[in-house]
Amino acid sequence: MKIGLIGTGKMGIPLALNALDHKHEIIAFARSKDKQNKLEDLGIESKLSYKELCQSLSSPRVIWLMVPAGNAVDDVIVELLPYINKHDIIIDAGNSNYNDTLRRCKYLHQHDIYFMDIGTSGGISGARNGACFMIGGEERIFTLLEPLLRDLAVNDGYSYMGVSASGHYVKMIHNGIEYGMMQAIGEGFDILKNSEFNLDYHKIANVWSNGSIIESFLMNLVSEAFAKDPLLDKVIGKVNDSGEGKWTVEEAVRLNVYAPIITTSLMSRYKSRDNDMFAEKVISALRKEFGGHKIDEK
Repeated sequence: MKIGLIGTGKMGIPLALNALDHKHEIIAFARSKDKQNKLEDLGIESKLSYKELCQSLSSPRVIWLMVPAGNAVDDVIVELLPYINKHDIIIDAGNSNYNDTLRRCKYLHQHDIYFMDIGTSGGISGARNGACFMIGGEERIFTLLEPLLRDLAVNDGYSYMGVSASGHYVKMIHNGIEYGMMQAIGEGFDILKNSEFNLDYHKIANVWSNGSIIESFLMNLVSEAFAKDPLLDKVIGKVNDSGEGKWTVEEAVRLNVYAPIITTSLMSRYKSRDNDMFAEKVISALRKEFGGHKIDEK
């Protein structure tokens, strides 16, 4: 399949390389000649304008957006419209708010453009080696895209969620759960640190990553973080949030659903900004391991 890619950052580039490994054709948008040279050094063909990008794609065009949530998505859509035709397909695979997705779908429907929302999980490693996809939008278009999604996903790691915005909605809740799981891991290690025992956190995380009930991808990443920095001395315990945890809590309030763990984990991130605790060091290090998120270092 031939795909136009807009967004060649920490997730976009590994996703493009994953697609190339599976014999799909990727044409990326590059904002500068320097960026174009870097992409082409990686074997990724690129164009310097949306017009050139769209002209290089066959109809119906498939344009995959991997850009930050918010105004950036709207800006790209508006700039693309002069160069795309009826029945072309735009995919938003970033962490957009599902309400924004509903609005964008209605807007593009007026132009007879299909809009698919894909919640993407698995971090940078997943983008490169096999991601997890939660897909929303018109089912017929999902079927058309399924060979591509199957190739880009880890085994059994993709599924059609339903109508437009359902993919981003499910990913939002996924991230809310992730907040709670990371908070529990961080707090557990904080208790270990404050105990009277002289413990090796890397050994503990490694053991817990092999056969324990709490074995998980997150625990594997904790082990990797402690291998690099045994006491996380280089990390300041300040944990940022990308917005999806907050959206999940707002949704729980809207639906009158009791969700204290996710809510508390979000509040703990806010509190971390003025209280350098070991639990937050662990969570901050975790976010860097799976998503390449920036951390504050001493």
